Amino acid sequence: QVQLAESGGGLVQAGGSMRLSCAASGRTFSRYGVGWFRQAPGKEREFVAAIISSLTLYADSVKGRFTISRDNAKNTVYLQMINLKPENTAVYYCRATISAYSSHRNGYSGWGQGTQVTVSA
Repeated sequence: QVQLAESGGGLVQAGGSMRLSCAASGRTFSRYGVGWFRQAPGKEREFVAAIISSLTLYADSVKGRFTISRDNAKNTVYLQMINLKPENTAVYYCRATISAYSSHRNGYSGWGQGTQVTVSA
């Protein structure tokens, strides 16, 4: 199992950029996919992006603006966000796939504390 911790959130103006980090513990981190999710005020949690081996997946709403990447040597997955919009305001969470080598469809493990991203107009 891997444990994940999100960081990098904060306040940014619309049009700005931000990079979130998801740091993992565990020597087998590279075997797991990682997904980013978010929950905006008053809304359901939703999928944002995932990286599963060499495959990357994105929600339609963030394609072209968000980029997910990973550095296995640092046990970290990143979510680079550009051209941020007020509607991107949310708590962002990263989650590992439910088991090593499993796919996006198999789902993800539990939720962490998340990191707050606030985009001002």
